[in-house]
Amino acid sequence: MKTHSNVTSSRRKCRKAHFSAPSHIRRRIMSCHLSKDLKNQYHVRAIPVRKDDEVQVLRGNNKGKKGKVMHVYRKRWCLHIEKITKDKANGTQVQIPIHPSKCQIVSLKLDKDRKKILEKKKVVEKGKGKYKAGAVDMGLDQTFLFTSLNCLLYTSPSPRDLSTSRMPSSA
Repeated sequence: MKTHSNVTSSRRKCRKAHFSAPSHIRRRIMSCHLSKDLKNQYHVRAIPVRKDDEVQVLRGNNKGKKGKVMHVYRKRWCLHIEKITKDKANGTQVQIPIHPSKCQIVSLKLDKDRKKILEKKKVVEKGKGKYKAGAVDMGLDQTFLFTSLNCLLYTSPSPRDLSTSRMPSSA
């Protein structure tokens, strides 16, 4: 179901927007999840990957291998990771391109800009559920009273409905 009136839900238009995105948007799309330790430390789930981050491959033939990101190739939507190469027929080694969604960041290269991004994205600890502590202390009785009054308001017949009812007359 469409939620935003300004955003299209057309598959064709969404794919076109994705694959023709400019470089600054591709940077954000090419994000990697953080490892559990980093998630607990920074309270951030994912961050755009950059050169000199250390990542672990989660899917594919190179699953489990770790290495430092040598190149973030935005034009081809892939990462080149050191130590993940293959040999060509003529003997030269070539980097294997890996999509960032198939990787997990194990260690971050931190500088002042990256720290600022982490602080901005930091999720404030919130309690589970939709009620606040004060609302829970309100008690079940008041909540029940409120919901029962709403039920009475919406289920009681209007005087107009009573006058046009099809009940048999006693006369």
